[in-house]
Amino acid sequence: MKNNIKSLLALISLTAFMVGCQDALDIKPAQSLSIDQALSTPENIQAILLGAYDDAGQTGSYGGNLNLASELLGTTNEVSWQGTFLQPRQFFQKNITIDNSFVGGAWTNAYQIINLANVVIENSSIFTDADEKDRVEGEAQFLRGMAYFDMARFFGSTYVAGQVNSQLAVPLSLEAILSTEGNDFAVPRSTVEEIYAQAVTDLESAATKLPDSNGYLATSSAANALLARVYLQMGNFAAARDKANSVIGTNDFSLTSSYADAFNNGTNSTEDIFAWQVTDQDGTNGMNTYWATRAFGGRGDIPVQASFRNTFEPNDQRGDFYYTQSNGTFSLKWQNQFANVIYIRLAEMYLIRAESNFRLTTSIGATPTADINRIRNRAGLTGPLNDFDPILNPITLQDILDERKKELAFEGHLLHDVKRLGLTAGGKNFDDPLLVFPVPQAELDANPSLIQNTGYNN
Repeated sequence: MKNNIKSLLALISLTAFMVGCQDALDIKPAQSLSIDQALSTPENIQAILLGAYDDAGQTGSYGGNLNLASELLGTTNEVSWQGTFLQPRQFFQKNITIDNSFVGGAWTNAYQIINLANVVIENSSIFTDADEKDRVEGEAQFLRGMAYFDMARFFGSTYVAGQVNSQLAVPLSLEAILSTEGNDFAVPRSTVEEIYAQAVTDLESAATKLPDSNGYLATSSAANALLARVYLQMGNFAAARDKANSVIGTNDFSLTSSYADAFNNGTNSTEDIFAWQVTDQDGTNGMNTYWATRAFGGRGDIPVQASFRNTFEPNDQRGDFYYTQSNGTFSLKWQNQFANVIYIRLAEMYLIRAESNFRLTTSIGATPTADINRIRNRAGLTGPLNDFDPILNPITLQDILDERKKELAFEGHLLHDVKRLGLTAGGKNFDDPLLVFPVPQAELDANPSLIQNTGYNN
């Protein structure tokens, strides 16, 4: 994160929590800082919160690997993998092993975020100013809700609207664990339904507590935008529409003037609702590592296939947002190794509102056609979609989904859209158990309460 913030507490996964301290506290020796001291002041709790942001922005999760996994595991013919790393190749081949270190890292990092958030929430009473207390709680709930949502999406089965989602997802832990003593870390897996419910509870609460403006940290709009994404994944289109509409209605964000301007930015663009901060001194852009070529600081591991590039219309800026080198054609989205990693941007809110309005035959905020054409016009397509005529040539759901895929390509949405739309990925049905992460072997060894996912049993 910017300002070179480090965690005050390094609380490692549900299986091994260790207490550290932050250099900025200037307490020597560092090892002498007790847990009681670490939790004794508002400044320390704020440092812990900032440490949770720092953990979340690491390559192992939101700094790159979760997006990477979604795009590789969800691909059919959009991209290929030509890198030497075994772990992403397993995603691409839909053949993940239980010792995959990227999967293990995602689990560990998520519970670092969750446990730090729990620490902050449990100790927020130390803030005497009500607004500051709300802000701190809201930020921690935003991070916890975000982590649980994505853990459910990767480690749990597909959420099916209108059904009881009783298959197992991940452990639900809402109390801070500050010691390895006892069995506090031996938590069984909760259901997909329970984890989604917790994510919604956290994010709804965060949306009411967070301020409208909060620098590069979470805001009420960020919480509502993430809720729009959560509700869309759940098939709750009315709630998804209303949350997206509320974010758009703040007028705090605007589409960048060109498609290219939305990417490779060292500071948040007008379109960024929330982004993970990267500088040449701090933070990591793991997307650049795999998606860019060596000429731009990356490895050149993921070329974009012609079968996907050919789906774009002539004059569509998105269809030209590539560069070709001797080892393939690559997306320009992650060209700058010191650019922020975008998490939620305004274009997604227009797409969510358009899809939800269409499914519900409503026009809250705007018609689906108006929202889709707004996205297309920014991409340089000046004419309306399919020369739209509301009687002779109406917009279709597939039109909207096609625009979503083109607009949000390589930003971490592919696998999750495959699942919620009931599609296939590389010949595997959306509900194939091999499109779900295995519970890491290290977690199974440490926690006897855990049960492995179907398809990964020895």
